[in-house]
Amino acid sequence: MAEPGDPADPELAGRLARVREEIRDASARAGRADDLPALIVVTKFHPATLVRDLIALGERRFGESRHPESREKAAAVAGLLADSPAPEWHFVGQIQTNKARQIAAYASCLHAIDRPELVNALASISRPSPLDVFVQVNLTDDAGRGGVDDAGLEPLVEQVLATPTLRLRGLMAVAPLGDDPDHAFETVRRRSERIRSIAPEATALSMGMSGDFRSAISQGATHLRIGAAITGKRPRRP
Repeated sequence: MAEPGDPADPELAGRLARVREEIRDASARAGRADDLPALIVVTKFHPATLVRDLIALGERRFGESRHPESREKAAAVAGLLADSPAPEWHFVGQIQTNKARQIAAYASCLHAIDRPELVNALASISRPSPLDVFVQVNLTDDAGRGGVDDAGLEPLVEQVLATPTLRLRGLMAVAPLGDDPDHAFETVRRRSERIRSIAPEATALSMGMSGDFRSAISQGATHLRIGAAITGKRPRRP
């Protein structure tokens, strides 16, 4: 019997195929059949071999949210791929200020910029080109969930724009549990439209996970962060 992550495992390939089909269907219903969102497969807690096998199935973008697990996995995947091009690593979780520079050393994109201190920490990173980032917006009244509140959005966007080491792609959000995802993602879309006056090129929207990506697509998501619907159950942590 094939193990999860085995390239011969029909379950992994089947889950990925179903999600791809649902993305196409939801995009067509939203009138954007020729404008499919980018798929980021979230592989937190899964081994590097699963990433390798997803690459063999055609995926190139992977999401992680725990450092240093993500750094170690990126290095392990590079070893498994030999001379093949490295995938994109998207850090989709909350970022501790004192870990920001370490994460920026291997990540292609950070999806949870949510406070001035974090931007300051990234202002002196050394890269051949600016680091792609999303500003995370908080859709709740709980500051502990991460994300900038509505009043602080424009000042944080302006700070990112003024930081040469960063390139603002757009906004990121997580729909609150129990809330209507359509309403949540509509709120993000409206905030995105609002910041266009100061950030006209920051049009991307990172929103939508395994349970709500169809709603996110209907509201203009450009990047989906999907984990369990593709990877299956997470392995038990030691």
